[in-house]
Amino acid sequence: MIVGPQDRGLAIRVEGRVQGVGFRWWVQALGREIGVRGWVRNLSDGSVEVHVAGDETLIEEFEDRLQAGPDEARVERVLEMGCAEVLPRVGFEIRR
Repeated sequence: MIVGPQDRGLAIRVEGRVQGVGFRWWVQALGREIGVRGWVRNLSDGSVEVHVAGDETLIEEFEDRLQAGPDEARVERVLEMGCAEVLPRVGFEIRR
């Protein structure tokens, strides 16, 4: 993972009703709004995987808002999984 000296990188797994409800697009918009970088994708078991990097304070805000999710979703669990993936230098991507 490529992070700057003040950056924190984190992999997150989100479980619940998070597929088929626009969750990935919402996560992408959230990441862009807050100013973190990373990517999001659906997993075959119905959960969503998010890899994110940025300033510690921004990551905390991102995680807090991720717990709530968009109106259409029902987030049951948000699990931190470390971070081992290479992240984009800028922006927030949806991966397939």
